[in-house]
Amino acid sequence: MFSLPSPAKLNLFLHINGRRSDGYHELQTLFQFLDYGDELDFQLRSDGRLVLHPPLPGVPDADNLVLRAARLLQPLSPNPGAGATLTLRKRLPMGGGLGGGSSNAATTLLGLNHLWQLDLPLDTLAELGLQLGADVPVFVRGFAAVGEGIGEKLTPAQPPEDWFVVLKPACNINTGLIFSQQGLTRDTPRIKIAPAFEGDASRYRNDCEDMVRGLYPEVGQSLDWLSQFGPARLTGTGACIFGRFPTESKAQKVWASKPSGIKGFVAKGVNYSPLHRKLTELK
Repeated sequence: MFSLPSPAKLNLFLHINGRRSDGYHELQTLFQFLDYGDELDFQLRSDGRLVLHPPLPGVPDADNLVLRAARLLQPLSPNPGAGATLTLRKRLPMGGGLGGGSSNAATTLLGLNHLWQLDLPLDTLAELGLQLGADVPVFVRGFAAVGEGIGEKLTPAQPPEDWFVVLKPACNINTGLIFSQQGLTRDTPRIKIAPAFEGDASRYRNDCEDMVRGLYPEVGQSLDWLSQFGPARLTGTGACIFGRFPTESKAQKVWASKPSGIKGFVAKGVNYSPLHRKLTELK
């Protein structure tokens, strides 16, 4: 048995450049990982079964991204008895914009690739991951990146590895609802991305933020509070928001002063995924 991290991500900015004929949106975003997230345990089975503990409340097995990822990969094993018991320890809030489900799927793909000794390349695993969600490939590849298209076209990036205060307002946001809103900004001009993108993303924005503010007052209140200490921004379609700080001590000081009842955490931004770091140690 072994354990692997399933890290969170932040969208340091999120621009919507247009809407495609298939209903998906053309995006530009900057992904960075956090040294904080869920954890998955992997134990080999020889009976071909895929067992997940514990079940996620309100998520049927057919919709669970861990099991869906495992079922996608299992037919590629030459061993018909290849199975696994998977134990998921959740810390990331569901529906928070931190990529928890996508990260769980990616960790499952890479973890089972190791457990079953498949030796599949990252390109193959990323293609499988894209079938599960547009954010899965960035977790599979394991480097901070500018995402384009629907988020799957990745260019490696090196944003500053600062500290973040991440808050989760007391609401759950439906991503489909946000992207279906008529008033959503969909015409932000594309920006040029150098292959080795570096720099401060603070001059960019999240095009979903104004719409989310209007529909979910709790998000607006949290953004207003965190903005007292510097720029604060929504990640993805929320509900989580984040503020960037140059040191852990400054982030912890802000965290200690947060209003009662607001959940969240302090974490460091990292450009190399903790998942890939741990996999390297296992080899």
